[in-house]
Amino acid sequence: MSSRAAVPTRGSHRSAEQACRSMKRVAAGVALAALQAAAHGQGVHVQADEPRAFGYQVGDTVQRHVTVTAGAGWVLDDSSLPRPGARGGALELRHLTARAQAADGGRRHEFDLQYQVFISPPAVRTFEIPSFRLRFNGPQRSEEVLVEAWPVTVAPLVPTEASPRRGLGELRPDVAPAPIDDRALRLRLTGWAVAALLVSGALALIQFGPPWRAARSRPFGQAWRQLRRLPSDAAGVPWREACKAFHHALNRCAGEVVFEHGLARFVAAQPAFAPLRDDLASFLQRSRDEFFGDAALARGDAAWLVALCRRCRDAERGFAVTGARADDAV
Repeated sequence: MSSRAAVPTRGSHRSAEQACRSMKRVAAGVALAALQAAAHGQGVHVQADEPRAFGYQVGDTVQRHVTVTAGAGWVLDDSSLPRPGARGGALELRHLTARAQAADGGRRHEFDLQYQVFISPPAVRTFEIPSFRLRFNGPQRSEEVLVEAWPVTVAPLVPTEASPRRGLGELRPDVAPAPIDDRALRLRLTGWAVAALLVSGALALIQFGPPWRAARSRPFGQAWRQLRRLPSDAAGVPWREACKAFHHALNRCAGEVVFEHGLARFVAAQPAFAPLRDDLASFLQRSRDEFFGDAALARGDAAWLVALCRRCRDAERGFAVTGARADDAV
């Protein structure tokens, strides 16, 4: 019995080729998985747990959680962390909490970031949580991972167009301010005003009182107050009393009894009376006739004496005077 060698057929060749290709694909997949696993163990990977992107208003807070997985030998550079407290943005970072723990032969870093909305737009607007980069230092190089920006939609506090109903429009009528009880203030102001008047009166009395009293107490000032009510047709006793009052004032002013022959000495000692010298001489003559003579009283002599007394009062106060006229009256 003879034997024959087995000859491979075309179908068997095709099956072998397919098996070889399948083995190559499996080997390539295994190699790629191994490379990816190696890269995963040695590199830095970031994953962000993003908040909802809508439904915020001014004052609301937005929470964001970021997880970074770093292989063995990779160290986080703390200076690359975002700093809370920056001002001026629509979304501001208020707090940052960082935690780290060992995981899968490396370290896992977890960051909790809290942002706050600091803007109230007139209409719905979308802003972005700003992106930032975290730097890791490895054995031979440094690597940065990017945490992407994230949109946040902010709505206004009130609708753009308010209802025209009373009380809900853009402008409302001014409310009258509540009255302030000012009774105590008015009482204090009244007291201060009374005190000011009293002080002013006292100062005026101190300043002007002595000169005024001195002027009233001067000889001719007292004689003027006595003679100014003398009737223009006075005669007899009223006329004699008026002459005595004038003599008394003249003597007090001169410091001695003044007669006609001493009038020149009086005028020399009191120059203010020089313009009245003739009038004073005329008075002394009329007084002598009244008390020691028989001359009758002329019409208008009483009015003339009152006018002369007034000029003498002005002269002793320092005012400029002139000689009396016959028709002068009070």
